[in-house]
Amino acid sequence: MNWKEQYKTFLWIAGVFLFIYFMPLGNTNFDSAIYDALELAKWYAREHVLLCLVPAFFIAGTISVFISSASVIKYFGAKAKLWVAYLVASVSGSILAVCSCTVLPLFSSIHKRGAGLGPAIAFLYSGPAINILAIILTARILGFELGIARIIGAIIFSVVIGLIMAFLYRKEEAEKAKTQLAMPEIPEERPMWQTTSHFFVLVGILIFATWGNPEENSGFFALVAQYKWLITGIFGILLAASLIFILKINKTWVLLATVFITILGFSFPNDPLIAFVAAIFALTVILTFSKDEANDWLGESWTLAKQILPLLIGGVLVAGFLLGRPGGGTGIIPAEWISNLVGGNSISANFFASFMAAFMYFATLTEVPILQGLMNNGMGNGPALALLLAGPALSLPNMLVIRNVIGTEKTVVYVTLVIIMATISGVVFGSFY
Repeated sequence: MNWKEQYKTFLWIAGVFLFIYFMPLGNTNFDSAIYDALELAKWYAREHVLLCLVPAFFIAGTISVFISSASVIKYFGAKAKLWVAYLVASVSGSILAVCSCTVLPLFSSIHKRGAGLGPAIAFLYSGPAINILAIILTARILGFELGIARIIGAIIFSVVIGLIMAFLYRKEEAEKAKTQLAMPEIPEERPMWQTTSHFFVLVGILIFATWGNPEENSGFFALVAQYKWLITGIFGILLAASLIFILKINKTWVLLATVFITILGFSFPNDPLIAFVAAIFALTVILTFSKDEANDWLGESWTLAKQILPLLIGGVLVAGFLLGRPGGGTGIIPAEWISNLVGGNSISANFFASFMAAFMYFATLTEVPILQGLMNNGMGNGPALALLLAGPALSLPNMLVIRNVIGTEKTVVYVTLVIIMATISGVVFGSFY
């Protein structure tokens, strides 16, 4: 019997038992924190799972099934030039405009397909951190200097942290590279433009379905927000075409599903989520009864969902209990403590902002109004930048899943690097502004 594993299980059971046994039910702060945890989980399920994570799982399944290991290795692995690998990792992350949790299935897929640790980590950081829309909103709402500092810091972070991780685990990466270099070039079964088209149609659905409303009701971003569901529907029709002409799925099934979902969309114009959920259900059913790659695509997407969703929901509950929810509630840790600790530009203020932000959960764009409230309560410019560089890229749910993909040690190193670099960046920025 492996007593180490048995004691680990025992400690988990004992910890949960002691927590339940000594729960201070009736205490106002504790009850409020429990409510905040459940409220955050409810908000996360309503606002994030269907529109963000489900499309992300299908995108990740596309990477796993339709994009060969040879292709991933070509751009992210040992066969790629260093500058190409990190450039592609940063750019491909930035175009997704996802949060720290939505990027996880994509990161898991490219890592499993043979991407080097450094480029994979660069992609993991860049996805939520180099969000063009969020950076523009940061500049407009929080100040031009903070917006510019955020994009410069995020780009540098993604590359530097990736390079450091690759250096620290260079022996392990060298062994993987040796294996990859020995692999023969395998021609793609499908033209690359077809795979790329299918991939970017799914990315388009993800981007526009989650497009947020800007502060002002005019301009390009407001116009896109007004017609976001129409644009999403156009991408849905393109997906139907991809299913028929690229994946060779039964034309009748796809056309019937498309007509039904279109009717739903026009029948419930004020509740587009009905048509969106119906589209997910229809796609799942069609792929279930399809063969070969199409069925494998569903299988890979479901496998990732089973691995990631329980960890995310558990992490969201803990984050909500400790730190509250966006737009209300403070969790077990009072908001006043946080505001008092991040005033000025001391190393401790910047470190605290980075550390706390790393464990909080920020959905895409929510960091801007949260930070605006903190800055109105006395938060310094340095700690504000530290929060922007550490918060969107990390969260407690995010860490739990990363650990499941690359292990505890690498996860701790990655999180530590983000916190340290965010702290240093905050101190430097705060000394100038």
